[in-house]
Amino acid sequence: MHKPLRIAALVAACALAGGALYGAGAATAGQSTANSTHEPYNIGLLVKDIDTYYGATLDSNGVYQASADSPYAKDLARIESDAKRYIDRAARKAHRHGEKPAVVFDIDDTLLLSLDYEKKTNYTYNSTTWAEYVAKADRPSVPGTPALVRYAENEGVEVFYNSGLKESQRSAAVANLKKVGADINLDAEHMFLKNADNPPSYLKDCATPGTWTCTTVQYKSGTREHIEDLGYDIIANFGDQYSDLDGGYADRTYKLPNPTYFVS
Repeated sequence: MHKPLRIAALVAACALAGGALYGAGAATAGQSTANSTHEPYNIGLLVKDIDTYYGATLDSNGVYQASADSPYAKDLARIESDAKRYIDRAARKAHRHGEKPAVVFDIDDTLLLSLDYEKKTNYTYNSTTWAEYVAKADRPSVPGTPALVRYAENEGVEVFYNSGLKESQRSAAVANLKKVGADINLDAEHMFLKNADNPPSYLKDCATPGTWTCTTVQYKSGTREHIEDLGYDIIANFGDQYSDLDGGYADRTYKLPNPTYFVS
């Protein structure tokens, strides 16, 4: 996962998350807000708002978890409920017409929650610490989304993964997804990761062996186009970033909340 623009984009990301800024606009003693001055929103207050949104709590193992009754969990539950209803209808329609329905999931903060990493690094991305964190293969799930993966499979929908994780992180990603109950189609034919050393031919316009210039949108939409070229109709695409969803090749998109970073 290459997650740039973290601290600089926290304000924008929270606005996109839909209601995450519970304290925005309320001045404290001696502290004006961005609503009344040209000063940006105070980052210390913003972090408190993010904690409130997630209900961030340390568990007995010292890992930050999202509370089950947090605004974050409630937002996810509404999205997932709508997605299940839609998948049910779309899958039945596709099967009636002899089509092969599919769903595509991003992984980071769509299926595997990175809140613990964000909190412990003060929302500052570092490629070394991120790689070490991913290698532990011990992230908790994003509440409810592994169940959504299983629901899609039970409805006869093919499950694919389209992630910004590196090819070298495949084994850790597979192990972690198994731990959280998303043990569906974790083979290389269904899980697409970034492979800069040997990129697939369908990304030839922006990636050649050893040279990767694909934007997130180019990589992810190009991968979805490839899935549809295999004969599938992507009825739904799930991600926590708009760049996971932009570029077409999906009948419907579902943006999951993530106020901790922004990927263009």
